[in-house]
Amino acid sequence: MTGVATAPAEASTPFERAFERAANAPAIAGNRVEVLVDGPDTYDTMIAQIELATRRIHIEQYIFNDDACGSRFADALIARAAAGVRIRILYDWLGCLGTPNKFWRKLRRAGIDARPFGKPRLADPLFFISRDHRKVLIVDGMRAVTGGLCIGDEWTGDAKQCSGPWRDTAISIEGPGAQGLDAAFRRAWMFAGGDAPDDATEIDAQVASCGDTTVRVIATEPGRERAFRIIDLILAIAEEKIWLTEAYLVAPQRLYQAFKDAARDGVDVRMLLPGQSDLRVVRNLTRSGYRGLMGSGVRIWEWGGPMLHAKTIVADGRWVRVGSSNLNPSSLLANWELDVLIDDRAIAGTMESQFLTDIARSSEVVRRPRRIPVLFGRSVPPALARSNPEAGQPARHVPGVRERRRRAVIALSGLVSGARAAVFGPMAALLLLVAVLFVLFPGPMAWVAASLCGVFGSMALVRALGHRARG
Repeated sequence: MTGVATAPAEASTPFERAFERAANAPAIAGNRVEVLVDGPDTYDTMIAQIELATRRIHIEQYIFNDDACGSRFADALIARAAAGVRIRILYDWLGCLGTPNKFWRKLRRAGIDARPFGKPRLADPLFFISRDHRKVLIVDGMRAVTGGLCIGDEWTGDAKQCSGPWRDTAISIEGPGAQGLDAAFRRAWMFAGGDAPDDATEIDAQVASCGDTTVRVIATEPGRERAFRIIDLILAIAEEKIWLTEAYLVAPQRLYQAFKDAARDGVDVRMLLPGQSDLRVVRNLTRSGYRGLMGSGVRIWEWGGPMLHAKTIVADGRWVRVGSSNLNPSSLLANWELDVLIDDRAIAGTMESQFLTDIARSSEVVRRPRRIPVLFGRSVPPALARSNPEAGQPARHVPGVRERRRRAVIALSGLVSGARAAVFGPMAALLLLVAVLFVLFPGPMAWVAASLCGVFGSMALVRALGHRARG
């Protein structure tokens, strides 16, 4: 499904200044933007752009699998490299841990510069914490695709096993906005040790306007909270509706409060979240935050199809945010992420239509009273349950082994940040144990504490100097 922007967004000077200051994201006009839904359409668009490349291709990916999908991209890239196109691939070391080295050697033998991001190093052990979670393709500095999709068979589905593609969203951009994405790639590439791309010979200095859509590129880096600040602003300025699709909701309390405040103020706040997890405890911990949201008027649906991996917001039929950032502390505070904010009513309309299509395949979460409403003199919170989906809707998806494994990995990645109750108990026990050890063995514990402080202090100093060098 695609939606093409045809009309410019109405200007609103205070909002434009706020967005630019919050995320260092100036408005870039003159773009043609399309909404891409799920892997098949997105990958077809990406391959078509690769085949049109004449001078340069940049790819930044968290996961680049060595499977049928990955091989399709590798073949297309090798063909363009043979035609003289300069190709750079920046892949996350942890995200691509399962991709064999022979896959990267094949690309490098073809003349492609493939470089890992965030490989562990003794000089800066804390660097491992920050991952490159971006997903972007930029071609000739004038065409691009970005969103939530990695490169792997999960996003295309398996017709033989009656398994559909993971639900995800991306956008294609043709026009000056692609240069903004290219600038973000350049910064990450050089931070990972790559030589500066030669823009003077590889791309045109100016990209001609080819559409009416204004975009802002939100390039989040560790500690800069750019996506976080933009989402805060969207939640604050929305007057009518905020419709969110999110892969894994373990947001900081500040964002939970912003959603609740908007709903209490009469804004139509709706959330589409994953409905299945192979780790039931993780799903239950995620759902523990539902009651506060629903009590404020937020409506929540749980997706009934294959894995929900999209990260989008549409607000007031105007503002659209699409990208790689999940609403969890890792994405918002620690990772390298890439999002695009679009100011266009046609694109927003397309996103709203897709959201309504998605919730029609989902079940709304409802609150049901307990059989025992009061226990030991205290009210028991209502139980959460899914409403019955509308008649005629598709049967609930039954994931295969590979999808269950991948879902478990994604769920575990957010477990610590989402399970407040589960974390604080063990933390309290650990601190009490340390206190007892200091009382019983003050001398040895002092040496241990001094050594740990020295090690972690050195790590933090190296990390701080690295941030200072980036500016």
